[in-house]
Amino acid sequence: MVENPAESHAGPRRPLLQLTGVSRSYGDRAVLHPMDLAVAAGECVALIGHNGSGKSTLLRVAAGRDLPSSGTVRFDGLAMDENDPRIRARVAVVGDTVACYPDLTVREHLLLVAVAHGVAGAAEWVQQVLEDRMLAERADALTSALSSGQMQSLLLACALVRPRDLLLLDEPEQRLDPGARRRLADLIKAELADGVAVLLVTHHADLALAVADRVVELEEGRILRQGAPEEMLAAETSGVGALGAAHRGEGR
Repeated sequence: MVENPAESHAGPRRPLLQLTGVSRSYGDRAVLHPMDLAVAAGECVALIGHNGSGKSTLLRVAAGRDLPSSGTVRFDGLAMDENDPRIRARVAVVGDTVACYPDLTVREHLLLVAVAHGVAGAAEWVQQVLEDRMLAERADALTSALSSGQMQSLLLACALVRPRDLLLLDEPEQRLDPGARRRLADLIKAELADGVAVLLVTHHADLALAVADRVVELEEGRILRQGAPEEMLAAETSGVGALGAAHRGEGR
């Protein structure tokens, strides 16, 4: 098993992402009850839980894509607002929806993102990311011609081709084959080594064990428990590899 990155970090780290008293309701239905969560630079926090426990909602609130009903979300001291150019320049999100331009190729998508974020040597950097994500052979294909796994790799590549200090990932392992999931774990560990903060929603115990410093389990919109991955995921690693496949059910 790959060494957990938590073992390589020493001492307290200043939170880069800070959620304080955050809740989210839709009408009379409370999806998230008030909670606190912090993620430091170079730290990975993995969110796990039952279907409908609030993981993806929490990630959207953390990204500024959904406003909290109460509480505050701050990124490096700034109020989280995805329309703030200071935040857009430093926060990359891989969400649970696919948004692509149907008339652009894979390479053109990545060039668009890189140029929009002022990446120097964009063409060369895009080529490197294509090769790293195993997309080089599909670089000139339209997105409609991609398999589901290739589309997921493209969404990850769009986050990697631009600058980032915070990476928010909603089940990035979905639709990836085992080899691609191992490459994903290596990718996240490289991000952490570069000081990027990572908030990850996952259903795969192996991925959380490989990359997370801390695991937070949600249940019915509340933090049920949190702690070291080895303690939190002991039952899953002795049984199935996918969180919830045996006793929680699939989904968010």
